Parts: sequence; C-alpha cells; structure tokens
Amino acid sequence: MKKKPLKERLLQGNEAVVEGSLSAGCRFFAGYPITPATEIAEQLSVRLPQVDGTFIQMEDEIASLGAVIGASLAGVKSMTATSGPGFSLMQENLGFAIIAEVPCVVVNAMRGGPSTGLPTSPSQSDVMQSRWGTHGDHPIIVLCPSTVRECFDLTIRAFNYSEKYRIPVILLIDEVVAHMREKIIIPDDEDIEIVNRVRPTMPPEWYIPYEDTPRGVPAMADFGEGYRYHVTGLTHDVRGFPTSRPDEVDPFIRRLFRKVSQNFADLQIGEHFHVDDADVAIIAYGCVARSAKRAVSDCREKGIKAGMLKLNTIWPFMRTDVEKVLRQAKVVIVPEMNMGQISREVKRVNKGEAKVFTINRVDGTIITPQEIMARIKEVY
Repeated sequence: MKKKPLKERLLQGNEAVVEGSLSAGCRFFAGYPITPATEIAEQLSVRLPQVDGTFIQMEDEIASLGAVIGASLAGVKSMTATSGPGFSLMQENLGFAIIAEVPCVVVNAMRGGPSTGLPTSPSQSDVMQSRWGTHGDHPIIVLCPSTVRECFDLTIRAFNYSEKYRIPVILLIDEVVAHMREKIIIPDDEDIEIVNRVRPTMPPEWYIPYEDTPRGVPAMADFGEGYRYHVTGLTHDVRGFPTSRPDEVDPFIRRLFRKVSQNFADLQIGEHFHVDDADVAIIAYGCVARSAKRAVSDCREKGIKAGMLKLNTIWPFMRTDVEKVLRQAKVVIVPEMNMGQISREVKRVNKGEAKVFTINRVDGTIITPQEIMARIKEVY
C-alpha cells in the first residue's frame, strides 16, 4: 500500500509542541493560561478530545502539575505548560515528581522576569531555575528547541526520556520560538519512535516499586492494576514507605542520579555547525542559536573561521561537546538573553583552554546576528 504524501504545515512553535505531544501519546493535559504558553492549552483543549484524551483547566499552576502527576500515576502520559511565574509555583510538585519518579513533561515558555516581569517579551532567564528550582539534590532533564521543527521533535523526546527514565522532563522554549511560525512536515505515526514506561510483569505479590535495577529505573505499575504501590514525597525505601535510615537513604538518592548520569550519552542532543576548524566558536541555544548560525555563515563569507555548537540538551549539561569546542577554538562566545547562566557552566569546564566571552541581553530584545558579528570582531 502506497503511503500518502506528507504535507507541509505552517505551525507556531507552541502548536508544534501540541502536535508533538499528541504524537508521543500524551492523553492528559492540565494547565492554567499564561503568556506566552497559552496557545498550548488552547490548542490541546480542542485536540485532546479528538483523540479520546482529557483536558482540564485548573485553578492554578500548583494544581495543574498535581493533576498531571496523578494522571501519570494512573498510567496516562501527561503534560502541563506554563511560563516563569507559573513555573515558580510548580517547583514543590516538581520535586514530588522527582522523588516519586513520576514521568511527566513540563513546558516552560520563558519570558522576562523576575516576578511578573515582561509577560510578552522573550528571555532565557529560567535556565538555572529549570535545573535547581526545587529544593534538595535531584536530577533533571531539560531540552531546548530553536526551531518549530525542534519543538515537535523535542516534545516527543521529552516524553520518551520521561517514560524511559521515570523522571520529569522540562521543555524550555523562549517566547520567540513559541510564537514564530515555520513550515514543517509532520511524519506518520509509524515513523516516530515512541518509548513507553516499563511495566511490571511479575505477580503483584512480588512487585517492589522502587527496587534498584541495572538501568536504575524500576518498573512502574499503574494505579488500579492490583499492584501495591505506596507514593510519598518523603525519602522512602524500595517499597515506597518513608525511611530515614542512612543505609536506605543514600542508595536511593544515588540511584536517582545514576539513572541520568549513566545514560548521559543518550541524553545529549545538539548541532555542530562549522566547529571542526573554527578559531571562533559560539555556544548558543534557543532563539539565539538562530542568530548565531547566521552570524557564523556571514563570518565564513568574510573569511573568518567561525563555528557554532547549539545546545538542545541544557541539562544534563553537554560537557563533553563543550570541552571539545573549548580545546579546538581560540575564542568562545556565549550569547544569552540572561546575565550569563550557561556561560557560567562553560567557564566552569573551560580549564583555561580558551578565552570565553559573553553577550548578555536582559531588556526583552533578541540578540541579533549583527551583535554577534560585532562581538567577534571585537574579541578576535
């Protein structure tokens, strides 16, 4: 049987997130409207009922993530979407999802802050909050698209990682990427790799909900299937019951970290653009990576050996790729729409191998290719 020709669709970044979530198998969304993420909720309120899914507009962002966690515990792939102020309210439940190992996806369409900040202007100021926003030592996975196509693809990746490693995954989008429109081709469902959580195959009486495994990821039973499954935000033993015994607490926390650290290579997503012979390298992410790519192309036309490493994985930090760039390039520039949140990580792993410079905008205005070009001429 001949496949139907794939059609191009003109989508907003937020709309591509919606389509990606549905392709990944998301069937539950709970959220509260907030600029610049509202289109995600608006679209899913229409699209989810079309695929027998559930959409709920909650009273606030605290309840939104709580509902998402509950739906996931019942076996449904679940997501919420918000922006900075709402993301702040979600931090307690985010920590709960981490310690209870509940798969879910949180979209944060970044805008200027702190507090109410600049609701309609772009920013990249939630990078560190996405890593350390909830209290306590904890692992997290954070992805960041710079194109509408990546909004689609990385949303699917976010669900796959969440299910595979039983961990919340954050999709960081800035306002520019959330609202810009580009043509993309949405692949057929059979061409999309989908990962589902590992479910127990043993009899219910043999099930240990938080047992250690070689992958560090225990099988997850759905509520209502007959498996005994205790869920708590307290540090717990392998059966889910609270414990403060050091010999149980230590291996539990270390396992949470290990399931991410030992799968580091699987989590690294990025793009290398003319970096192999670059004297000047730009490390960028989100909408700024678009300006950086144009600046690199313009530099090449002028005979300047420039290159770009685009970070699609923000956390765990792409240390291996960054270290390679730092060894190869003479000068590294990190342009960001914040006061230097990723540049701190770049400088941390630099070890004095390259000169690291920054471009920082916090006025709600995008960093242009011309600004990056000017900085290159200034420091190189």
